[in-house]
Amino acid sequence: MKLTLRIWRQKNAQDKGGLETHQLDDVSPDMSFLEMLDVLNEDLLEKGTEPIAFDHDCREGICGTCSLMIDGVPHGPDRGTTACQLHMRTFKDGDTLTIEPWRAKAFPVVKDLVVDRTSFDRIIQAGGYVSVNTGGAPDANLIPIPKAEADVAMDAAACIGCGACVAACKNASAMLFVAAKAGHLGHLPQGEVEKKARARAMVHQMDEEGFGACTNTYDCEAACPKEISVEFIAELHRDYRKGLFSGR
Repeated sequence: MKLTLRIWRQKNAQDKGGLETHQLDDVSPDMSFLEMLDVLNEDLLEKGTEPIAFDHDCREGICGTCSLMIDGVPHGPDRGTTACQLHMRTFKDGDTLTIEPWRAKAFPVVKDLVVDRTSFDRIIQAGGYVSVNTGGAPDANLIPIPKAEADVAMDAAACIGCGACVAACKNASAMLFVAAKAGHLGHLPQGEVEKKARARAMVHQMDEEGFGACTNTYDCEAACPKEISVEFIAELHRDYRKGLFSGR
């Protein structure tokens, strides 16, 4: 396959940045998207040009590191797929692809396609944990949890914190991420006790980080590689409002 790649290059958060065009003439349809970028970087190094910086780690769709906008879509055109699991057979010979970083005030560009997502870490630190003393690890079935509740908790816990929800949202809202992290704890006995306080603390930190407000366009759900439901956002709103008045 022959591809034309329009890739965002930016030295740091202060640099203006811009799109740079590259040609690749021998792309295997069996390559992943990140493997294709590896090939491009090898070509650039051979030419004595600085390679393109992009985030990657597990390359198995688990870690959430591969944050790329591909033709304006977080993680590319395949639904429920991370960029590292996107294969080049998704595209056609002769295609022109535009590759950019996440665009959000709370995700400043570090370099090229890499953004700083430590704002997510601070939201987790604000309340995304269970504070009760649990002692040693209990047997798996020691605390009875209805299967329906356990399934909902697991659905929320599938969030990998990649930030695609923020990148897809016209307001750069992190509401789906926060709702998933609060939701998976709130549906378990260990986390249910403080779920209202957790919702309040995490939402306040989200606002402090500069993320936008949710206006229910559902673009976050459509872009999420783990297909987290927006129903968790409704739960978060309810818990937040209860937390404002309960003081807990």
